[in-house]
Amino acid sequence: MKKLAFLFLIACLFSDCSGGQKALKGDEWMFKSIDRLDDYNPLMEPDGRSEYYCPVRNKRVDWEERSVFNPTAVVKDGRVWMLYRAQDQHGTSRIGIANSRNGLDFRKNALPVLRPENDPMKDIEWEGGCEDPRVVQRADGLYIMTYTAYDKKVARLCLASSRDLLTWEKHGQVLSDRKYRDLWSKSGAIVCERDGNQIIAKKVRGKYWMYWGDTDLFMATSDDLISWHPMEDKNGNLSRVMMPRPGLFDSRLVEPGPFALLQKDGILLLYNSANSASSGDKTIGADVYSVGQALFSAKNPWELRARSDKYLLTAERDFEKVGEVANVCFLEGMVWVNGRWLLYYGAGDSRIAVAEGKQ
Repeated sequence: MKKLAFLFLIACLFSDCSGGQKALKGDEWMFKSIDRLDDYNPLMEPDGRSEYYCPVRNKRVDWEERSVFNPTAVVKDGRVWMLYRAQDQHGTSRIGIANSRNGLDFRKNALPVLRPENDPMKDIEWEGGCEDPRVVQRADGLYIMTYTAYDKKVARLCLASSRDLLTWEKHGQVLSDRKYRDLWSKSGAIVCERDGNQIIAKKVRGKYWMYWGDTDLFMATSDDLISWHPMEDKNGNLSRVMMPRPGLFDSRLVEPGPFALLQKDGILLLYNSANSASSGDKTIGADVYSVGQALFSAKNPWELRARSDKYLLTAERDFEKVGEVANVCFLEGMVWVNGRWLLYYGAGDSRIAVAEGKQ
């Protein structure tokens, strides 16, 4: 970790790690547009028919009655598998799963696949639950999920693994160091590479990398995708790699979206953001959530090389403007299927929608 911190400091001598770098010439690295597939939207809505016996509450609950949102997705056995956050009327979140042959028409499983239980994770998962999954695959086929455990006081970034997407083993907090255990942490996006229609976690400089955070962006590294270490500066503080920008759509907060995609120009990170009421983009309103794009160095993943000044997606449709939280497009899922990128996002913190991203 000392070596990584030294490399990070050297890079910052030559570039502004807060996001003030000069943009690359051209925009070949980014998505040019995103088209909502409105014939299918909303793709998924709350469902009062899904009943589940909750061992913690010790009764049956309608586990996706209040809202369904913030999905991730992977391709497995020729199908798109979507894992999504669902809330019951108590506000407890669980992770459900659905599958589709074309990535557009989904069939849901009746029961959640990751949820609070009477296990060692209960103290940090109850009663807010398990939120906002992001799933990638290791080269040996193991699926890795980052998710948020929420006790209704502190959000903590956690990790689980699975061989079949249905049965998950919880591995605890990503930030397991004692000094970070009670730190508010969310949204782990792991650096990956596309191999056909598979998204495989990819090592850079001999390590796996993860972007995380929900105001500023930070990083962590791992040798095996299970045990992670936060990147720190010479003073032992978390190293910021991207921050909000006054005057733009991402002026209040930035938060990773799906996996970070390693490609020829660098590491593309689609990220979620919120607009500041006092110092943001006056054309989209206060607290509006939009999707932005950033490019990090393929050799030095902490080095921010370029960033879009215009959002890729913002709340415009009625189902995005109205919900548990108004004016929200929150992207977490992205798959390559049938020769195109399908992007899945939470709308209004209440529904799930789909769009096609074009590079």
